[in-house]
Amino acid sequence: MLVATHWTICFDAAEPQRIAAFWAAALGYTTEPGFDGPDAASIIDPRGAGPAISFLRVPEPKAAKNRLHVDIRPGGDATALRAKAAELVTLGATVVREEHYGEHLGHIVLLDPERNEFCVA
Repeated sequence: MLVATHWTICFDAAEPQRIAAFWAAALGYTTEPGFDGPDAASIIDPRGAGPAISFLRVPEPKAAKNRLHVDIRPGGDATALRAKAAELVTLGATVVREEHYGEHLGHIVLLDPERNEFCVA
């Protein structure tokens, strides 16, 4: 019998606590008990369905485009995507652009507070 392997997404960060708070609010996650210090933070899905996400302090700044990014999928039409993007802007995100597939809004590209790219799709 195969059993799924538990896994964690890890982000390099300048300010682990700040960026963890942003992503916890964006995803509906909570702080992971025991993983909260000045150089690292971890958040978890309170339902246990999604992976843990860790943020580790590194000395160097972000230098290039992400090779991996998060897509937040609120469901619904263009109005729902724009509403979620607006909510994330109040948390500290920056809208970069909207991408359309023909005449339909496909996704919105944003930057988190540490300038990591992600999408609302």
